[in-house]
Amino acid sequence: MSDAIVIGISDYNTSRSPNILVTYALGSCVGISLYDDHTKIGGMSHIMLPDSSMIKDSANVDRMRFADTAIADLVDAMVILGADRNRITAKIAGGANMFAMGGDSVIARIGDRNVESVKAQLNSLGIPLLAEDTGADFGRTVFFELETGKIRVQSLGKNVREL
Repeated sequence: MSDAIVIGISDYNTSRSPNILVTYALGSCVGISLYDDHTKIGGMSHIMLPDSSMIKDSANVDRMRFADTAIADLVDAMVILGADRNRITAKIAGGANMFAMGGDSVIARIGDRNVESVKAQLNSLGIPLLAEDTGADFGRTVFFELETGKIRVQSLGKNVREL
């Protein structure tokens, strides 16, 4: 029997089959699902911001909040659980533009900036991005089935999408 493990905002967790990882209410945040299909070990992160350099006091950075730190930490946690770093693949969802504002404010284009940062981090770690459901202007909930590696993305008023 599988357990549903909930990943909150600025959080991550790892598990193995047959469990399901789920994160709710991705708006401009990005849900990153990492998977080793050989060991059926997966990890999910709900990142809130693109880059930890936004915080001046680096000693107090919540590493789970930022794409540049959370993804590397999540990979390390998966390896500790038994995943092979060289087999890990990724699927992402979220990164919506929920705020209608322009300019250079911290919030402007935050969804796009989160997606760009996530992709850059995956690329720097050599992790292939297999699928994504990102952008637009609506929230998403993501269910990650560790038995199959499939992702179900649910959005209010939209069809369920499988990645």
